[in-house]
Order: sequence, then C-alpha cells, then structure tokens
Amino acid sequence: MRLLMLGGTEFVGRAAVEAALGRGWDVTVFHRGRHEAPPGVRSLLGDRTAPGGLAALADDPGEWDVVVDTWSAAPRAVRDTARLLRGRAGRYVYVSSCSVYAWAPPAGYDEDAPLVEGASADAEQTDYPRDKRGGELAVLDAFGADRSVLVRAGLILGPFENIGRLPWWLGRMARGGPALAPGPRDLPLQYVDVRDLAEWIVLAAERELSGPYNLVSPQGHATMGTLLDACARVTGGAAELRWIEPGVILEAGIEPWTELPVWVPPDSDLYEALHSADVSRAVGAGLACRPVEETVADTWRWLQDLGGVVPQRPDRPRSGLDPEVEAKVLASGDGA
Repeated sequence: MRLLMLGGTEFVGRAAVEAALGRGWDVTVFHRGRHEAPPGVRSLLGDRTAPGGLAALADDPGEWDVVVDTWSAAPRAVRDTARLLRGRAGRYVYVSSCSVYAWAPPAGYDEDAPLVEGASADAEQTDYPRDKRGGELAVLDAFGADRSVLVRAGLILGPFENIGRLPWWLGRMARGGPALAPGPRDLPLQYVDVRDLAEWIVLAAERELSGPYNLVSPQGHATMGTLLDACARVTGGAAELRWIEPGVILEAGIEPWTELPVWVPPDSDLYEALHSADVSRAVGAGLACRPVEETVADTWRWLQDLGGVVPQRPDRPRSGLDPEVEAKVLASGDGA
C-alpha cells in the first residue's frame, strides 16, 4: 500500500511510518524539515501554516491509498490538505482525541456520546477540543464518512514521547529515594502504547475501516500500581514508592495530570473522561495492547539511548512535580 504521512518525524507520526514500513508499504512523508525523517521514506517539505506551504504536495504527482494526519492546531490546515488530496487518496485517517466529547462525558462513554459544540473546519486555532473536532469535520467534508477514519486517542505513551509524562515518571524513579505515588494503588488506567496505536492505524487502512473509534486500552489494562512498579523496577529499584491518598494530594495543591502525569483522582469528571472510555469498537476492529511492563521498559531503553536529553513539544506544558513539594507531602507522614 501507499501511505502519505502528514508529519511523520515525531512520536505518533513516526510510529505510524515505522508500522507501515514494517509491512513493506511505500511511504511518503510531508513535513517541515525540523526533524530528520525515518529512513526508507520519500520526503516532501512544506509548512501547512505558511502561504503556499502545500506547494510541494500540490506539485507532486503521487497518489496514495491512505493519508494519516495527526494535526492538532488550526482546523483550516486539515481542511486545506484534505481538499487538496480528496481526489488523490483513497482514505483519510485523522488522529483525533477523546477530548472532542462534550464535557463532562459519562463513565463508559462510546463513540455516540455528544460532541463539543462550536467547532468549525474553517477555524483558526482556538482550544484543543474544538481544534480536534474541527479537524474531524474537515476530513468528513472532504472525504465523506465512508472514506474517513477518526481515531479518537486518549493518553498515548511509549518510546519517542515528546510530552514528558512517562519520561518524567521514569526519571523520578531513577533518582531514587522515597517517591510520592498517587493512590489508590489499584486505580484503573487507560492509555495506548504509541506502537499499538500505529499498528491499529495501518490495520484500519488495510481493512478499509471508516468512522470514529475510541483508541485506548480497555480500562484496567494497567493500574497506577502496575505502571509505577514497572517504572521503579526497570530503573534499578532505587525508588521506594509511598502511596498517598488522593485527598492528601489535592489538599497540598498538587495538580492532577500535569504535576503527577497520568494520574487523576477517582470519582472525578476528569477521571471519567480520561480513564473510562468504552473501547469495544476498536478492540473488535483489531486493537491489541502490549503489557505495561513492555511499554515502560522500551521507553526507558530509548531514554537511556538519548543520554538524558528528552524531547519536549514547545506547545505543551512540561510535566512533573517539584521535588520540594513532594518532600513536604512525604514528610507529613501520610505515605504508606
């Protein structure tokens, strides 16, 4: 098959390229040239945000079986690209987000849950939920529902992560000593390894799937305990996990999700939104999720190869907890 990857040099896009190459596909990558493209692809250079930025793509005679797009800023960039390609590509896979559902989605929400209002395919950048929904609308307008796949991803972890969530936990465990572990220990999590996401994307293209899919692991595939135990073990076991009750964490003014990546308190709207989606449609369409221990070990190996310089997207806030705040909470004696 012939893939046109829009982006393809970082995290999700890179994983999709590698999954396609692993199947022997012919891959073209359209990117800005800020990062080196994976070996084995044909590169086209352009900036979708700049006037005339699609020229290299417009002038290229190529046709593709599938386009994969991970864009998360102004929806008009998806609109312009999708319109350009609708006669030259068979299918358009847009990596969207579970954030497109209207707040607050109920526990167990599926792909038919209400969607955020006020989104437009013609919009400039506004906020993340409306930008992603606007991207979906742009794809549907150009390719129609029967030739579009809307991949509503949740939390994505794994090698090449440029957001800093799992890398922060690994770095914290490598530092050793008593470590604040946000409880409860058996709190069920939902996430998807970036490579499992990528494998599902190419599978969806091969099977000519269409429509929206919530794309994270089944709830309980991992817990805070299994995730942090794996982080502590793979980094050498120097960290001592001290499990802290959610109320203590919140009373200390610690921000869930950002200061303590991945974690949000149970029985909250944020928890239901991030860790309780119904993913039976994606599982029925072939989603397979590797063990959390493999995701953690492979991410740690990648970080070690980097020599400690972790990539960070400039448009996303840094994750992690101030060591002084952590020490203060641990000193209160509420850890176990």
